[in-house]
Amino acid sequence: MTLARDIDGRTVPATGTYVIDPTHSKIEAVARHLMVTKVRGHFAAYEGTVVVADDPTQSSVELTIQADSIATGTDDRDGHLRSPDFLDVENHPTITFTSTSLEPKGDAWVLNGDLTIIGTTNPVSLDLEFLGVINDPWGNAKSAFSASGEFHRHDFGLSWNVPLDGGGLLVSEVFKLEIEVQLAPQG
Repeated sequence: MTLARDIDGRTVPATGTYVIDPTHSKIEAVARHLMVTKVRGHFAAYEGTVVVADDPTQSSVELTIQADSIATGTDDRDGHLRSPDFLDVENHPTITFTSTSLEPKGDAWVLNGDLTIIGTTNPVSLDLEFLGVINDPWGNAKSAFSASGEFHRHDFGLSWNVPLDGGGLLVSEVFKLEIEVQLAPQG
């Protein structure tokens, strides 16, 4: 089985349908707290499918994240993030991403798509890097990608905040989505 191929000087995985291996992947949202430190919210439950087309620009990505799986390491903060002030997980249990296009950018790619958080969908662009493909010790093909992008919380209705006496806000207006996934062929 061919693991990878070269398209216009870029290495890409072989065509086919792949699924995210959640035990070897991570999805995190990062925001500034008190405008000075970064807080990372790790999502523990998600699933996704990547279809690599013969023409890589025609490939597609579907990702569903269970919003209540967010964890920052602080129970009070996690509860607040799950509340109606932020992710409102009782009314909006999932966060979804559906790709709309893939464009080459230098040695990497830009993955465009629709991101839906608390029922609000906006077009977003993620910087995408193919990290490689290899057979694991048991002969299973694995490929990996990283993706990231920055977004304004208000665009998704995430408007809760507290102004600070010295200026600034308790939670930054911009958050970053960081994704590293390992994929396995479906089936």
